[in-house]
Amino acid sequence: MEDHEGPMEYFFSDGNSDLYLAEDYDINWNDKKSNDMSLSRHIAKQLREVYFGGNWTASVLKGNLRDLTWQQATTQIASLNTIAALVYHINYYVDAILKVLQGHSLDAHDKYSFSHPIISSQAEWEQLLAKTLSDAEKLAACVEALPESKLWQVFSHEKYGDYYRNIHGVIEHTHYHLGQIVLIKKMLTSTNNPVV
Repeated sequence: MEDHEGPMEYFFSDGNSDLYLAEDYDINWNDKKSNDMSLSRHIAKQLREVYFGGNWTASVLKGNLRDLTWQQATTQIASLNTIAALVYHINYYVDAILKVLQGHSLDAHDKYSFSHPIISSQAEWEQLLAKTLSDAEKLAACVEALPESKLWQVFSHEKYGDYYRNIHGVIEHTHYHLGQIVLIKKMLTSTNNPVV
């Protein structure tokens, strides 16, 4: 590998195929301060990154959703879930874990995780987006405040494993469905789209 003089330029995408210099957005992947972070703060940082930016893949939920209309978000392609259904589904589990961290009992059932309210206006779509982003930030703040010892305690019931597994699970779950959202968005916004 060649030596480079000066800092390397890192590029990232905002989810719309545009590339930006990381330095223009105050993103520093080599942040020395992160070495001093607790594990809880690192996990909270990872959660924020998949929603708001700065993650390694440079594909984030907010950036991929911000320019969609409610009609696009609710358009079904073949047997795929709609983007609105995926956003609701992602947030269903964020909301469930958030409530546990706020002291409530776990009350989530897979069979309801796609049962979103009907969206028939831009205002309703934006309301779902606002709740999704707000809940993600609330969850990140709760995770950040967790003592590390809490991460290894049983989450609600032994069959669900520990807090660490469930919090990381919701981050992985978000990445997984974000990939689906990106592909569906490309199908919906392609000028040569034979699918829709």
